[in-house]
Amino acid sequence: MIEGIKYIGADDIDLQKFENQYPITKGISYNSYLIEGEKTAITDTVDKRCTREWLAHLNDALAGRTPDYLIVHHMEPDHSANISMLMDKYPDLKLVASARAIGMLPQFFDGKHWEGRTIAVNDGDSLDLGNGCTVEFLMAPMIHWPEVMMCYLPKQKAVMSADAFGSFGALQYQTSDWESEARRYYINIVGKYGAQVQTVLRKMKSLDIKAILPLHGRVIDSNIDHYLGLYDKWSSYTPETKGTLIAYASVYGGTAFCAERLADILRSKPEQGETVLFDLSNGDMSEAVSQAFRLSSMVLASVTYDGGIFPPMEEFLSRLRHKTYRNRRVGLIENGSWAPVAGRLMAKELEGMRDIEIITPTVTIKSRMTESDEKALKMLADSIAGE
Repeated sequence: MIEGIKYIGADDIDLQKFENQYPITKGISYNSYLIEGEKTAITDTVDKRCTREWLAHLNDALAGRTPDYLIVHHMEPDHSANISMLMDKYPDLKLVASARAIGMLPQFFDGKHWEGRTIAVNDGDSLDLGNGCTVEFLMAPMIHWPEVMMCYLPKQKAVMSADAFGSFGALQYQTSDWESEARRYYINIVGKYGAQVQTVLRKMKSLDIKAILPLHGRVIDSNIDHYLGLYDKWSSYTPETKGTLIAYASVYGGTAFCAERLADILRSKPEQGETVLFDLSNGDMSEAVSQAFRLSSMVLASVTYDGGIFPPMEEFLSRLRHKTYRNRRVGLIENGSWAPVAGRLMAKELEGMRDIEIITPTVTIKSRMTESDEKALKMLADSIAGE
């Protein structure tokens, strides 16, 4: 760990879905730290599922000392569940947080009274722990709650970044492949708030940063500019990679076959970049959203169902809209045995998203592909490749 900072967090390897919606096959970490100067500051607590392990780590790190401060970056329960217990355990402990976070305390801890024990901080405020260790506060509202703040430790040149720069995966399972799980985490949880992330990135540019310590996932302590660059792309809705996601929703296989054939055609055109094929009915929807944001183009292929869009595609479009999908080129494939309307309805959904270019032609199949449908697919592939 970084000098003057001890890790006291915990892994949760049994949780199946983060926020009860995002599958996590390798768990999640709840990161908490002890900052040591002449005085000590605990940063955040952990989810109630891991209280016992966290307390053991905290006691070991304190080694008999009494903590002076609890710094709360974020009030979401997976980080704040143990605030009340900690305040009761240490009667002289002072809680340091944004004014908005302090205002939220009664919502989570009804009947608790900590008058005189809270310190509200704002942008540019600092806390001197002694021995050259200072904590400087940076407000980061709406990343992804309104009370969020970050901390910068000049001595350690470290940013404690709250949920920003987090990733899925318990620390015991973290690999060198940070980007895929960090991308899925960012797009699905923070992705709506790109403008607010851009504001914080501008603040961070003035800092000398050697390490970023998020509330989930591993510490980033090398190649900092690369990771800042990824966050800049993600939060500005700039495609990360040239290529096409083909996201399909099929009932009996006709639409799936058409999507697979388009993927084959596109893969024969290396100039168009990477091609990713995704079955919305059977895959992790959060990964599909992540891939949609990663790539520069997308093709939506849906069967018509009850006179509308097949529900898995409908859910996918809803998630894209909620996460403010924008600045992409999108092609459409519709299927229907007697009245195909999915293409028109998908186009209408896309109209509500910013800077979306519909790639022509829209391909319409009826039940199963024909020779003329193959020609239309090749025309669509040519348009995607810019030919």
